[in-house]
Amino acid sequence: MSSPSKRRDMDLMKLMMSDYKVDMINDGMQEFYVDFHGPNESPYQGGVWKIRVELPDAYPYKSPSIGFVNKIYHPNVDEMSGSVCLDVINQTWSPMFELVNVFEVFLPQLLLYPNPTDPLNGEAAALMMRDRTAYEQRVQEYKEKYAKPEHVGVNPDEKSSDEELSDEEYASSDEGFAGQADP
Repeated sequence: MSSPSKRRDMDLMKLMMSDYKVDMINDGMQEFYVDFHGPNESPYQGGVWKIRVELPDAYPYKSPSIGFVNKIYHPNVDEMSGSVCLDVINQTWSPMFELVNVFEVFLPQLLLYPNPTDPLNGEAAALMMRDRTAYEQRVQEYKEKYAKPEHVGVNPDEKSSDEELSDEEYASSDEGFAGQADP
């Protein structure tokens, strides 16, 4: 086994043995979801986000790709794609960092100290600079709508096929969806 794959396996095992819930994608060790809880003392406290992680073949020499699956209102996270603007991931990654650092240090720091001067979500950045109270209110609205613990329980890749639908569900499956159903 080559050194990068040993390191990848070791880092993934450390992450799985920590307090984070990790769900593998396609039985491989390169793509997985991690349930991430918003940091205390932040407007994100109490929210839970599913983070998609992809490890490149050259990990740890090349940084992991991370993104929010459920929506979050933040100046440095693209609302549509979930992409994260974080220098330590995108530009200054070092092989000295481990996966656990992403969830224990880098993402909490991002949520605690947003940088509205380098936004991926211009609307969130502008609101944060103009009216911090209104920005935090919007964060709360998104957290309530998209980041409740029960929202991260379903993997987006797990979709029902017609064979798994009951007759009742099948009959109504061709009806259009106007939006997300209320719980």
